[in-house]
Parts: sequence; structure tokens; C-alpha cells
Amino acid sequence: MKKTTELYAGKAKSVYNTDHPDYLILSFRNDTSAFDGEKIEQLERKGEVNNKFNHFIMQRLEAAGIPTQLESLFSDTESVVKHLEMIPVECVVRNISAGSLCRRLGIEEGLELTPPTFELFLKNDALHDPMLNESLAVTFGWATEEQLTKMKQLTFQVNDVLRRLFDDAGMLLVDYKLEFGLFKGEITLGDEFSPDGCRLWDKKSREKLDKDRFRQGLGGVVEAYLDVAARLGIDMMGPVGKS
Repeated sequence: MKKTTELYAGKAKSVYNTDHPDYLILSFRNDTSAFDGEKIEQLERKGEVNNKFNHFIMQRLEAAGIPTQLESLFSDTESVVKHLEMIPVECVVRNISAGSLCRRLGIEEGLELTPPTFELFLKNDALHDPMLNESLAVTFGWATEEQLTKMKQLTFQVNDVLRRLFDDAGMLLVDYKLEFGLFKGEITLGDEFSPDGCRLWDKKSREKLDKDRFRQGLGGVVEAYLDVAARLGIDMMGPVGKS
């Protein structure tokens, strides 16, 4: 497969066309951003780490019957993905209170949420990704009721799989966001799953092992990501061949 023209450049990833209409190249850059792009830095190896981390997680989710965008690794920092028609609604599950939930509701960080919460947000940086409900999403044509039902089902299925995976590796999956799209009419998990888009804490110490280290100026961002990868058994040194 051959990479051709750039289709889109986001805050930390770029998307390229290929010579096959059904597939794209997802390129993970070293750019690291927070607060809707107000804080940006380059962190060495971050693109490679997130690319391989995402590949590992998506393989696990595929094995659990969750349709994902990922096809294969293309290079150390790139993956071949299905060309999805993206739905501009983010699905967020929270297992433990943190981040914006605490700010919105005035609750303390670290409370176990039983049952886990499910939230929807409009993917729109200019509006700072405002919170939605299903009625708004349907009324304004961002998603259908059927699509939202399937997205919610898959988001909780992801939670079942990944909570166990991280727990077995000595970590807590605090919260995460997912994005979905349509591939040949089927709701499919898109974008990425990496420490950039979730919160992970050490189970005993509750040390933060995710992008909150960047947001809060704690340092050691890539080192924390590599720690998470090592606990999961992800090979960050192995060769990657193009598809």
C-alpha cells in the first residue's frame, strides 16, 4: 500500500490518503497538546509509543468482537486504518472521578463511580467540545438514535475488556473517550486508544500514568507511557514492516 496526499492534520496526528479508497494512513506525531491546543510541546518518541500502544489495544478489542478502524502497522509511527465516515460525537466512560467531572460537579477526585458514568460530547475544538445529550445529537443530525445506541453498547464493551486488562497489569482505568465512524454502514471504533485519550493510575500509589502528567506539568510523560506499555507487555523495540 502506498501513502499519497495528506488528508487532515490534527493536534497530534495526521491522516494520509493511500492508493486504496477504503484505507488511510494514520500518522502519530510527537506533538503533545492540552487545553484545546493552548499548550503544545514536542516529546521525543511519543508518536512511536502511541502508535504501537494503539495497535496493541485495538488488537485486544478486535479479539473481543469490537469492530475497529485499525488494519495493521505501517511504520514505527504510522498505521493502516479503514476510511471511516466519522461521527462528530465523543463517548466518555468514567470509572473513577477525575478531570472535568470534578470541576463540573464539585466532587473530589478519586471516587469510585458505581455504576460507571456515560457522557456524550460534541467533537468541536472551537466550542471546547461541549457536553451533549442524545436528543441534541439526534435533533442536529450528528448521530441517529440507532447509532448512539450501538456506540454506547460498544463503549461499555470496551470498558469491560480494558478494565480487566489494566487491572491485571496493576493499573486503574479511570476514564477514557472513544470516537466512532461508519465503514460500509457499520459502526466502527476509530481514532486511537492511548494514554493521550484516557486516564490511567497505578493501582496502589494512584500515580498518574497518562496525559495528565503533561496537563499538570508533572513531567516524565513518555516515560510514564513506556511504563504502561511495559506492564502490558507491548514490544516497543521490535521491527515494523510496511503492509
